[in-house]
Amino acid sequence: MEGGIEHRMVEVNGINMHVAEKGEGPVVLFLHGFPELWYSWRHQMVGLAARGYRAVAPDLRGYGDTDAPSSHTSYTAFQLVGDLIALIDNLGQDQVYLVGHDWGAIVAWYLCLFRPDKVKALVNLSVSYRPRYKRKPTESLLATFGEDYYICRFQELGSAEAEIASVNTATFLKALLTSRDPGPLLLPKGAVKYLADREITLPSWLSEEDINYYASKFEKTGFAGGINYYRALDLNWELSTPWTGAKIQVPVKFIVGDLDLTYNSPGVKNYMFNGGFKKDVPLLQDIVVMEGVGHFINQEKPDEITAHIYDFIQKF
Repeated sequence: MEGGIEHRMVEVNGINMHVAEKGEGPVVLFLHGFPELWYSWRHQMVGLAARGYRAVAPDLRGYGDTDAPSSHTSYTAFQLVGDLIALIDNLGQDQVYLVGHDWGAIVAWYLCLFRPDKVKALVNLSVSYRPRYKRKPTESLLATFGEDYYICRFQELGSAEAEIASVNTATFLKALLTSRDPGPLLLPKGAVKYLADREITLPSWLSEEDINYYASKFEKTGFAGGINYYRALDLNWELSTPWTGAKIQVPVKFIVGDLDLTYNSPGVKNYMFNGGFKKDVPLLQDIVVMEGVGHFINQEKPDEITAHIYDFIQKF
């Protein structure tokens, strides 16, 4: 289901980026997560275009039909935000409404941190803001979850890619996209092979056609581009030193599913509801916790998410 969505390639920040678009009016820029594509926003694009907006969803650097540099050093927050600033300029806009999910939410936080002048308002899904701490991210994750944790395992060049490549791409994506959160399914070693042997029943919100679209792109590109985002975590930590203690100074609405592992991770609820989130994001206007919903919230509850986005951005 693409509903008349148009596609084009644009040159941004030294790479070729694939962009999907629909509608006319103020621009709403959608940023997808792992392991996804622009396609994750197909429902919201149609819904927002029908409400008088120009919906724009790129394949982010490393994904789909967008270029995928080989080194993880090409996936820092600076480069990812640089891609988006160039895209916003290409769209002929001074500012956009911004919507992010999963890694797209993280990139959205960085864009608002580095260039708040480019964002009218932000709706972020699943991943709340994470201020810069004293310890490197991988050190904290290793201490909390151990070396089998998927982000820790991702740090070894080539290892995760080889394991994922050993199984059927469509089956692998089915397992990830039907989970409450993809991360735990990627650990420990051998878990990927286990996924390939499982029988998976697709939920009503995800069709074989959807899986086939995702698989057609990841079979071409592999998963190295998406995994490189995780490999750049410590580099981002180093590069963002000048922004230590900085606030997100744009209007924000945050939405998360109550079954999402990101919501149930240690310390997250305390941060969200006991003042930390509001302190770091002073223009935070609303936190929505959707009941009975997992990680891929924009696809699980497409109409509700579209309504939440519209209700918020039309105020600005």
